Amino acid sequence: MNANDLIECYVADVAARLPRKQRNDVAFELRALLHEELQSRADSAGRGADAAMATDFLRSFGPPDSVAARYRPTFTVIDPADGPAFVRATAIGLAIIWGLGLVSCLLQPIESGTDLLRAIGQWWGATVLPSPWWPGVLVVGFGLASWIKRRWPHTTEWKPRAADRIVGGRMALGMALAGVLVGLIAIVNPSWVLHAMFGGRAAPAAYEALTYAETFRHRQAPWLLILISTNVPLFVTVIVMGRWSPLMRRIQLALGLMTCAVMIWTVLDGPIFIAPSSDRTVKAIMVLIVAFLLISWGVKRHRSVQPKPIARLRT
Repeated sequence: MNANDLIECYVADVAARLPRKQRNDVAFELRALLHEELQSRADSAGRGADAAMATDFLRSFGPPDSVAARYRPTFTVIDPADGPAFVRATAIGLAIIWGLGLVSCLLQPIESGTDLLRAIGQWWGATVLPSPWWPGVLVVGFGLASWIKRRWPHTTEWKPRAADRIVGGRMALGMALAGVLVGLIAIVNPSWVLHAMFGGRAAPAAYEALTYAETFRHRQAPWLLILISTNVPLFVTVIVMGRWSPLMRRIQLALGLMTCAVMIWTVLDGPIFIAPSSDRTVKAIMVLIVAFLLISWGVKRHRSVQPKPIARLRT
C-alpha cells in the first residue's frame, strides 16, 4: 500500500465510526487535511511521502476512534470513543437473546390462543426479564478494554487494513467452504450426514426425522442446491487470489440475496421434513440465517464510506 492508499484506509476507518449523515463530508475534509499535512512533513524532510512516512504520520495523528470522537458529540458511557460500540453491541445482543428465546417458545405445540399467550408469557418471564445480564457483561468488558487502552496505549495503534482483504484469512474462508460442502450434502441427502456421524448406527427414528417432504424436494431443494453450490467456485477463486475483488463481492451479494429469497419461500410454502419437529427446527434455523445475513449486509452498507465534497450552495 502506498501513502495515498494508507490515507484512504485511515479516512475510511475514522468515517465508519461517525453518524451516517456527517460521514462523507467529514471523510472529504479529513482526507484533504491529511494529504496537506503529510505533504508538509515530506517537504520538511526533503523527500517524497512514502508508505513508512505515511504510517508514522497517521499513527501520530491518533487512533481512528479518538479522531472520530473529535467530530461527534461526546458519549459518556465507559469511554467516549467506545460509547456507540457499546450501544450497538447491547442492542444486537438483546435482539439475538430475545429472538432465540421467542423462537424456542413458539416451537412448542400451539393449538389455541391460550397456548400462544402462555408461550409469550413464558418468553417474557424466562428471556426478556433476565436479559439485562447482557448489558452488565458489556459494561465490564468495555470498562476493562478502556483500562487496557490507558495502561498500554500501544495496543490502540492504528494498523492499515486493505478493503479487499479476506476477513479471517484463507483458513477462515476454507472453513466456510467446508461448511458449504456439508450443506450441499445435507440438501442432497441429510441421512448421509447422520450416517457419517454415527457410522450407520443411528436409530431408525432419526433417519425418519430427516426425510424430506416431496413438495420441498421438487420445488425449493433444486434452487437451494444450485445457489449454494455456486459458492464453491466463488470461494475457491477468492482463496487462490487471496483477496476479494469488487466483482466477487457483487457476485457474493447477489447469491446471498437470492438464497435468502429461496429460504423465505421455503419457510412459507410448506413442510421441509415430514416429521413436524424436524420441520419446525429447520425452519427456525433458516429464519435465523436469513435475519443474520440481512443484518450483516445492512451493517456493512451502513458502515460504507464514499467521501464527497460538501454540498455547494444553490445559486
